[in-house]
Amino acid sequence: MPEVEQDRNAVGSFSTPAKGKSAAVEIFESIIIAVLLAAIIRIFVLAPFYIPSGSMVPTLLEGDRIIVSKIAYRFWEPKRGDIVVFKYPRDPSRDYVKRLVGLGGETVALKNSRLYINGQEVPEKYLPPGLRFGDYGPIRVPEGHYLMLGDNRNVSEDSRYWGPLPEKNIIGKALMIYWPLHRIRLLN
Repeated sequence: MPEVEQDRNAVGSFSTPAKGKSAAVEIFESIIIAVLLAAIIRIFVLAPFYIPSGSMVPTLLEGDRIIVSKIAYRFWEPKRGDIVVFKYPRDPSRDYVKRLVGLGGETVALKNSRLYINGQEVPEKYLPPGLRFGDYGPIRVPEGHYLMLGDNRNVSEDSRYWGPLPEKNIIGKALMIYWPLHRIRLLN
């Protein structure tokens, strides 16, 4: 019967450190690579955010921590209903999270605690049950802008106060709640 020998040069095989390289140097190099990869992912792909207020209750609670995709809108257009993290237009050093309700070119109105887009009522199943809020609009959302509202409309400083959000202010799309553990879930 022929003998089988492990090919130590095969892909996926393990080897000892290269001659002249100590295990400590290899560990250090691995840590540097891991830190660089984590930084690249954090800067360009995914980022954690903390929810400091109740403006998105019941979807997001104060103290929730979420993961945001910074690249989602490079491949897909933002759409109505997305939960979006963005630079606050009045102070770009602050990040806000709200729900996108109006797209560029649409006419948006709030009337009798209902959302209307181009005169048609749009159901909002994510709002707290029985929520009553004031009328707003109609307002035509300029192209390249979005109308952003908090789910907890009575405590949300949103587009009703600072106007439509410029597309350039968008950081990314909220994907999931990752903390606290009992609230882990995908968003949207």
